Amino acid sequence: MPVLNRAAEMQPDVAKWRQTLHSRPELGYDVFETAAFVKAQLDSFGCDEVVAGIGRTGVVGVIRGSRGTGRTVGLRADMDALPLTEITGKPYASTNSGKMHACGHDGHTAMLLGAAKYLAETRNFAGSVAVIFQPAEEGGAGGRAMVRDGMMDRFSIEKVFGMHNLPGLPVGKFAIRPGSIMAATAEFTIDVRGKGGHAAMPNTAVDPIVTASNIVMSLQTIVSRTADPIESLVVSVTKFHAGDAYNIIPETAQIAGTVRTLKKEMAAIAEARIRAICDGLAAAHGASVEVRYQANYPVTFNDPDEAAFAADVAKEVAGPANVDAATPPVMGGEDFSYMLEARPGAFIFIGNGASANLHHPAYDFNDEAIPHGISYWVRLAEQALAR
Repeated sequence: MPVLNRAAEMQPDVAKWRQTLHSRPELGYDVFETAAFVKAQLDSFGCDEVVAGIGRTGVVGVIRGSRGTGRTVGLRADMDALPLTEITGKPYASTNSGKMHACGHDGHTAMLLGAAKYLAETRNFAGSVAVIFQPAEEGGAGGRAMVRDGMMDRFSIEKVFGMHNLPGLPVGKFAIRPGSIMAATAEFTIDVRGKGGHAAMPNTAVDPIVTASNIVMSLQTIVSRTADPIESLVVSVTKFHAGDAYNIIPETAQIAGTVRTLKKEMAAIAEARIRAICDGLAAAHGASVEVRYQANYPVTFNDPDEAAFAADVAKEVAGPANVDAATPPVMGGEDFSYMLEARPGAFIFIGNGASANLHHPAYDFNDEAIPHGISYWVRLAEQALAR
């Protein structure tokens, strides 16, 4: 079954919602204006229940079907933006300095609002649909906050589904896989303390820059020489700060970065090797070291049965040739993982076409994807409640 006629008719209005949200990006949990916009729309659609303040600033709307009581399925979109300065030059570009929707959460929110409007109009299902609008996906673990706030039990959600746009994947196409589809994330900070001194007399100092530089290079061997080549693991150093003058060896240096894995076992190996490398090299150079390692989002893991079901729904909307049901995993992180730990479900990618990449200041969500996203959400909800 192709894109719904009603979804195509709604596209101009939903695009306007999306562009309104795009012009007013908010960060983290401080999505007050966005959440208010979402709640007002859900109220206007005639949702049976609209609750704000779940997970601090999340919003949940409940739509009950006309075919009697039954199970509840959850559909989730994220609302927060990124701390970037937009360079798209679009008429609806960000009006909030230093903030922009560079990951398409404005599009995710608008598509789910469009689906909520359709479902509230038709109600062609038994049971209920919970539309979930989440804050703080970009590092704030808003998904975890909503789960810890009792969302799943409060709204009797049995299964939960998420969707994210993917630049490079043509509009009208979908991609999904069973099992691990996005990586677990962790962050590390390494403080190296040496002994400062005159740059012309390095023999009287313990140079933390040299120590830290050796640590940076040795961390690269975790992937190349410790991890099984078949496994997916990323260890990236993304910060290096030390010194303020040309002629002074500083007292300290700091490096930091991220670890991405698709298995808990690999995450444990990476952390152990980071600590061992730092301890060994610090001792070898006569320095001291402190490692702070913080595990963040878990692996986004698609239930195999629900991933197959979601792929079948996408094939009905886009056609079998336009759905990759075994797409390679992505090493980015996603806090929908917390919802998938709480309930079975699946996370799918929807094509955004030849746009700039995610988290880039020239990125923009492709409004042509809107009818495809709405149609997917509607068919998914209706069929999930008919199973």
